[in-house]
Amino acid sequence: MTPSEAFVETLVANDVTDMFGIMGSAFMDAMDIFAPAGIRLIPVVHEQGAAHMADGYARVSGRHGVVIGQNGPGISNCVTGIAAAYWAHSPVVMITPETGTTGIGLGGFQECNQLPMFQEFTKYQGHVTHPARMAEYTGRCFERAMSEIGPTQLNIPRDYFYGEIEAEIPEPRRIDRGPGGAQSLDEAAALLAEAKFPVIVSGGGVVMADAVEECKALAERLGAPVVNSYQHNDSFPASHPQWCGPLGYQGSKAGMKLISQADVVLALGTRLGPFGTLPQHGMDYWPKDAKIIQVDADHKMLGLVKKISVGICGDAKAAAVELSQRLEGRDLACDASKDERLAKIKAEKDAWEKELDEWTHERDPFSLDAIEEAKDEKPFSGGEYLHPRQVLRELEKAMPEDVMVSTDIGNINSVAHSYLRFEKPRSFFAPMSFGNCGYALPTIIGAKTAAPHRPAIAYAGDGAWGMSLMETMTAVRHGIPVTAVVFHNRQWGAEKKNQVDFYNRRFVAGELDNESFAEIGRAMGAEGITVDRLEDVGPALKKAVDMQMNEGKTCIIEIMCTRELGDPFRRDALKKPVRLLEKYQDYV
Repeated sequence: MTPSEAFVETLVANDVTDMFGIMGSAFMDAMDIFAPAGIRLIPVVHEQGAAHMADGYARVSGRHGVVIGQNGPGISNCVTGIAAAYWAHSPVVMITPETGTTGIGLGGFQECNQLPMFQEFTKYQGHVTHPARMAEYTGRCFERAMSEIGPTQLNIPRDYFYGEIEAEIPEPRRIDRGPGGAQSLDEAAALLAEAKFPVIVSGGGVVMADAVEECKALAERLGAPVVNSYQHNDSFPASHPQWCGPLGYQGSKAGMKLISQADVVLALGTRLGPFGTLPQHGMDYWPKDAKIIQVDADHKMLGLVKKISVGICGDAKAAAVELSQRLEGRDLACDASKDERLAKIKAEKDAWEKELDEWTHERDPFSLDAIEEAKDEKPFSGGEYLHPRQVLRELEKAMPEDVMVSTDIGNINSVAHSYLRFEKPRSFFAPMSFGNCGYALPTIIGAKTAAPHRPAIAYAGDGAWGMSLMETMTAVRHGIPVTAVVFHNRQWGAEKKNQVDFYNRRFVAGELDNESFAEIGRAMGAEGITVDRLEDVGPALKKAVDMQMNEGKTCIIEIMCTRELGDPFRRDALKKPVRLLEKYQDYV
């Protein structure tokens, strides 16, 4: 066969049916036979979007997401998207055709060294060293993406697609993950048996291992509150009486208050990332004296961020099963207080829900000023500017069943974490630790591609929206209907909050004067709805989802919001300015 055929046949062996990217001459010989192989290449507007789509596809399906592009600029455009996939632990395979071997090093057209660009954000980099090894390296990249739980790169000199080779297409291998070592499981079970107030942190590993039911069984045996790790709001069902919401930035006060009382914390399938355990709502809630049991499939994460008592290198599902078996029929110290703790969980959750109901707007001086200013202004739509928190509550009430939601980075999107609740895993996608703008729309397009039967909704602020709104054309062109909710507050909110807190409201480069995003959406072939009345928020979302599911239409819902701002990402990240030169003395 030819190397192109070996490449494509290896994709087929790994069940690849969809790829995202922009066509290019570097891989055109292989691309020519995608269709007869049953592979659809979905052309995007920008390759960063392609990488995010592959990420969303992988996170929903649990299978590989695949992205490909032209050598040089097409590949460099993907770096940000692959970095986001790396911190989301998504098995994305980045295929990077490169300059031909006879021209490498001569500074030819679209030439660059493509392996160093991705070395920080890949679990494995395969470089095809000879056309005869095409299938071998392709298969290895797909295997490593699943076994290492993250992106891999397949780098192919463009002249290696041609010729005639003998090749055996490798059968995909998937490793069978175990629960961890017997000794560490025994130690963890002993700690849980002695715990009087155990709390479970359910992380992304619970989602990836399909371990929600096993986590639920363990929580019910212990009577333990369950909190979601940061940006993993779908790792435990929100309707469960022991669910207490997410930790971290703009998370649940109920969850934070409860975990602060823990004497033993079971961190199940989470690396306990630093941003997800920072103080919030004025509370330094992480329990200082609790025994921490951490379960992670990557041994390098154990004890990396938080001091732990027991580290279990294992699969979240298998570990939860083993721990439940070790606790079965055993007298637990927490059994005596089970009813009391369940009542405490309910009381804290009720108090938090009441606070959210009454928290109709932000109350800091800047936000109060912004609210007053909004009373004298009228949006271009002629209605009124809405409070973001009220909007988020109305959106929460109108969410369809089985929904998938992606959020961008930004102030309103972060506040949304308090209002996003899910019943099943693989439903919530956020940019995680990389925190890049332009994430939400392409990621939800990828998710919708993998799960066309599920409603797909993206949240974005007007700043982040500007980085990826062009992918609306991808959704329209290729019949991948999604719904985007754009919070139009005319500012880069997250960073502007720092100028409020540290720079005496000297706003540099933070203001945005935008045209109607609903109108722009209509110009790209989507539907557009501008919302400037609170009572219209829920009906607008329901109408857009109905159009998505029953008419195959993409819709941009533009919410006209006040300029009020929630808490900053972290107040410890900046210092009060000091000016030593006379000309800058007023800039403090």
